[in-house]
Order: sequence, then structure tokens, then C-alpha cells
Amino acid sequence: MSTNRLQQLHDAGVSIWLDFIDRDLLSSGRLRRMIEEDFVTGETTNPTIFEKALAEGSAYDDQLSGAGRELSPAELFELVETEDVRAACDIFAGVYDRTGGGDGYVSIEVSPAAANDADATVREAQRLWHTVDRPNLMVKVPGTAEGAIAVRQLIGQGINVNITLLFAINAHARVIDAYIAGLEDRLRGGNPIDRVASVASFFVSRVDSEVDKRLDEIAATKPEAERGQILRLRGRAAISNAKLAYRLFEAKFSGERWERLAAKGARLQRPLWASTGTKNPEYGDTIYVEELIGPNSVNTLPPATLDAFRDHGEVRQSITEGLDQAQLCLAELEAAGISMEEVTDKLLADGLASFQKSFDQLTAGLEKKMSLLVPST
Repeated sequence: MSTNRLQQLHDAGVSIWLDFIDRDLLSSGRLRRMIEEDFVTGETTNPTIFEKALAEGSAYDDQLSGAGRELSPAELFELVETEDVRAACDIFAGVYDRTGGGDGYVSIEVSPAAANDADATVREAQRLWHTVDRPNLMVKVPGTAEGAIAVRQLIGQGINVNITLLFAINAHARVIDAYIAGLEDRLRGGNPIDRVASVASFFVSRVDSEVDKRLDEIAATKPEAERGQILRLRGRAAISNAKLAYRLFEAKFSGERWERLAAKGARLQRPLWASTGTKNPEYGDTIYVEELIGPNSVNTLPPATLDAFRDHGEVRQSITEGLDQAQLCLAELEAAGISMEEVTDKLLADGLASFQKSFDQLTAGLEKKMSLLVPST
């Protein structure tokens, strides 16, 4: 077996996507080298990533200066993000072609302000899709109830969709159903479905952060003799939750309904493990990669996590291990007083708020930068 750990991960059926973008990565050749040497086959972006990219250095200054002051900060952001994402799509075009459209995707996110408005989400997704104008683009749609409605419409229109901010199993089920229904709508309209792609981005480490905090609070109220029983559940919720999401994925993409679509060339809506950087230093820095390895999955890695896995990650088919224990873990959390429904609802709300905050800070920063680059006359 190859000693290249990232190749081993790729060979185990995991598509490695980079959770990062900036203009230097695209223009310097680093992204092409990561495709060649690190088996990176896709890329994800979000407002937080772009906020950091635009805040640092001067890589975007020429484009912003040339845009003039007639564009709003939101329009300026869309101008620079679509250029970066289009360039990334072109860099991944070889992967897309080599895999027959099975991989090589780059994601761009609709505004978080549209998360609870299906019509607004569809309109913005359509605009981004046509602006970038690349077949290996995926438009990111938040996994809200309204987002699922939008997913069905967008898939029916042949627009690739990455459903983001999934934390709950029932939300995952909802977007799988929306994807399948969108493919069926498309077939009824006489349209091909063999080049329509989707991933369902199921977030991981944030679940442990929220559950661990609640476990600590509960343990603090218990007699010392009971605290150990509570605290032993720390660091187990996220992986258990994700394993059960993968079990759902396997169940949904089997049977007569799916086989009819597969016969027409339909692609699996692969689960994508997001938020895989370890937030608690007590846990291994590659745990959310190593414990979620299985075929037909995607793991989107921040650069530090990718570097860590290249250095010391271990590969085994782990995603289907310990499903009974995963179910038991969630039951024990409920018995301890932690409602996973409350946890996942909060995480979705927090995730939307975080992306909105990044979007607001980003546009405010652009407005300030433009006042320096292109003074008003």
C-alpha cells in the first residue's frame, strides 16, 4: 500500500475537498499541486472564508479598483467571489472530465439572508450558476425547510447543489428526498439527469462543541460519584450523529425508487463531512476524518487538517463501525438531559448567524477598502 496517506484516503472512497480559497492559492499553482500531490478533488467556500481572504493583503485591490464605486459592497463581493470560484472550477476541470462529472466540484454559497426564503434562494442560485457558468459549480443552499424546497426546484432545473449546515438526521432525510424528487421532476420534463450532482454537507465538530458544553454544565450539578458517567459521553456525539447520517444515506439510495433513477444515470447525493477541523485540543486533530471513512463520501478539510492527515492520518473503513454504539450514545445523551433536536436546531441557527455576520463584516470591509482605493470625487 502507498505510504501517501491522502492517497490511501482517496482510495478508500473519500473525495478530499479543500475548505479554503484565496486568489494566491489559485494564481500561484498551489491548488494545482494539491490536486496532483494531495489527491484533492474539489473545493468549498463560504462567506467566512472569503471574509478572511479579502481582509488580508492586496490580492483583490486591482479588481476592486477597476470596478469603480457604482457597485454596492454586496455586488463587489459577488464580483470577486465569482471570479475566484470560476478560476477554481477551471483548475478542477481536469478532475471533472476525468471522472465523468463524478468529482471536481467547487461550491459557492447563496446569501445567508435567503436561508428561510425558497424563492429568494432559487433566484440567487440561478444568478450565481449563470454568472460562474461552469458545469462543475455547486451552489450551496442552507439545509433549512425552505432550503429543501429550493433544492428540489434547482435540481429540477439541472443546477448542482451543495446543501450546507446540516446537523440533524431528519434535515438530512428532507434534503435527500428533495434531491430525489428534483431528479424525478427533471425526468418527467424529458431532461437528462446523468450530469446533475449534489452533496449533503453534514457538520461534525460543532456538534461535539455544543454537546460537550452542555455535558459539562450538567455534570457540574451532579454529585461527584455521577459526574464520570456524564463526562464519558464527551466527544462522542458528533461522530455518532454522522455515522447514523451515513446509514440513512445508504438506506435512501437503495430500493426500487432509486434504482429507477440510477438506471437513467442518476448520481448519488454523497454525504459530505464538514466542520472537520478539531476544535477541542483534547481530541486528535484528524479524528473527524479517520472516524468517517467510507465509500461515496466527501470530506472537506481546512488546510491545517489536510496537513495533519498527510502527516499522521490513519485509514480504515470506519464509517459503518459501531452503529449500535452510535445509536446508544445518542440515547444516553437524551437520558442525561440533552435533546439532540435542541442541539441541532441551535447549531443551524448559530451557523446561519455566523455566516450572516461574516457577510456583513465582509461587505463593511469592502466599503472601507473601496473608500481608500477609489476615493469619491
